[in-house]
Order: sequence, then C-alpha cells, then structure tokens
Amino acid sequence: MQMFSTALLLFLVMDPVGNIPPFLTVLRNVDPARRRKIIIRELTIALAVLMFFLFFGPFILKLLQIKGPALSIAGGIILFMIAIKMVFPVVEGTHTVMERDEPFIVPLAIPLVAGPSAIATVLLLMTREPERWLEWVLALVFAWIVCSTILLMSNKLSDLLGHKGLLAMERLMGMILTTVAVQMFVTGLQQFWSH
Repeated sequence: MQMFSTALLLFLVMDPVGNIPPFLTVLRNVDPARRRKIIIRELTIALAVLMFFLFFGPFILKLLQIKGPALSIAGGIILFMIAIKMVFPVVEGTHTVMERDEPFIVPLAIPLVAGPSAIATVLLLMTREPERWLEWVLALVFAWIVCSTILLMSNKLSDLLGHKGLLAMERLMGMILTTVAVQMFVTGLQQFWSH
C-alpha cells in the first residue's frame, strides 16, 4: 500500500463523519466552552493508543502466536462489520452513552476513534511491512489530523449537512470500506493457502 492509500484507509476506519452524531450526543451536557478542549484531549488519547499498537502490536501478536494471515482475515471481518453498520445504520440509539459529566477516554477516544477496526488496521500494516514504519506513522498522523479537523467542526458540519447529509456521506464511506474489507479478507486467505 502507498502512504496516501494507507492514510485514506485509516481515515475511513476512524469514521469522523459517522462519529459526529455520537460526539454531539455525548458532549451535549458539557459546557460549550469546554467541548473543544475535551475533543482535542480525546483525539490525542486516541492517537496515542493507535501509535502504541502500531509499534508494540507486533510484539503482542508474537506473544499470542497470531500469524499475519489470521490477522488479515480477522481485520477484514472487523472492517466489513464496521462498513455494514456505516452503509445500513441502526436506528437512533446505537450509541447509548449519555454523560452527565465530561467523558474521559470512553467512549470518544475508545472505541469511537481508536476502535477495533483502526487498531486492527495499524497492527496489520506493521506486521506486514515493519520496515516502512515511518510511512505508517505519517499516514496515521495525516489521517488523524483530517479526522480531528472534521470532529472539531462537528457542530458546524451537523448544521450545514443536516442529518440526511451526514448519513449519505457515512454510507458512501461505508461502501468504500466494504471493498477494502473484502480485499483484506481475500488477501489473508491467499496468504493462508500459500503457506
């Protein structure tokens, strides 16, 4: 994978457009003056978690004796499940976490931004081609910056696009992610049979 396509994939699995409604819901009782600081803090924690798995994930996989093909197949299945939810969203109430106090780590940083699909993706990248670690770091940081920009503008984007506009964008991103997930699954199977 090239750095740009990797950044695009990471952007899709972080799903900033799909995360706008739950972010707004979780932060609705928080003082508007604090919201921006909370979003920045949670996004920074999410980046730290993804960086941790990017660098230390392969060691955890070795410890658990999980091979590359198994990770690729599992990653494809997780991505596919996430993509299906993006294309066919569940009716209101999917994200039921309602915070009276300001949220910390859960649910904004984990699992909304640094969710299972994002963690599986960075693990897969580093396991397949560890020598390209600098490209993966740059791709992750780039995707995170774009994702952060969108989520920091969540109020404005929600007003601008409306519920239907956000839903349409999320479905489009879900369709793209579905094809990536299937390819990841097929690649994992090919690697498995070739061994």
